[in-house]
Amino acid sequence: MKLIKFQADGRTSTGIVAGSGVVDVGRRAPHLSTIGAMAAAPDEVARLARGASADHALADVTLLAPIEPANRIFCVGVNYKSHAEETGRDVSPRPSVFIRVHESIVPHGMPIIRPKASTRFDFEGELAAVIGRPAHLVSEQDALQYVAGYSCFMDGSIRDYQKFSVTAGKNFDRSGAYGPWIVTADEIPDPTRLTLATRLNGREMQRSGTDLLIYSVPLILSYLSEITTLVPGDVIATGTPAGVGHRRDPQVWMKQGDRIEVDIAGIGILANTVEDEQ
Repeated sequence: MKLIKFQADGRTSTGIVAGSGVVDVGRRAPHLSTIGAMAAAPDEVARLARGASADHALADVTLLAPIEPANRIFCVGVNYKSHAEETGRDVSPRPSVFIRVHESIVPHGMPIIRPKASTRFDFEGELAAVIGRPAHLVSEQDALQYVAGYSCFMDGSIRDYQKFSVTAGKNFDRSGAYGPWIVTADEIPDPTRLTLATRLNGREMQRSGTDLLIYSVPLILSYLSEITTLVPGDVIATGTPAGVGHRRDPQVWMKQGDRIEVDIAGIGILANTVEDEQ
């Protein structure tokens, strides 16, 4: 299933994509009107949607980022060997984790913003895992049981600010993107068998199999669950492979009018244009 958060007819709801249509789950079952609630109850969502007629055409709804204000966005840095090599970074025995705030993220189809403060606006395509059950002190062996599904993530980075502060460089308003939906874990039983590609204006900039992650999804989830209790709807962006703009010669920065796409086989395409801050 593809779980979505959307707006249509002046209201916000949750649903699933059924072909070219959308089944409005939130309208049918108000207790499932958040992404976290749907992520925690995939069997109930599937039963509600089974045989249901579409309430909207997918083309007629506005997709929102599939996350709620109560959820956190955890991001892992330097998690592909190829990216570690191109940045000259050593591999840490534990994942390097930072947090993105909600205001830094836009949904599929909405422009990301290059801030006035910098022209060094870089792209990072990533696989995101979404939590489906409260997770605290979870073993690596059991961790995938706590994953509701997977999505695409574009970890936009303001490189000159990131040089001094990862938090600053990763949290400019509307500098990243997440979506377009969450594909439930039953359709992706093994997150190491996916292929991720990032395209800028149609030119492929990044490509990697997710089997090349340094820290696997189970390891990251287990590690984070030692630190904090993960809750349904929380997002873990798992890091980016080689090919980012600031490590190219010449360097490549996103600018007004560009189109950035994160394409993950089995999930879909997260696509956004770039606009300058007004």
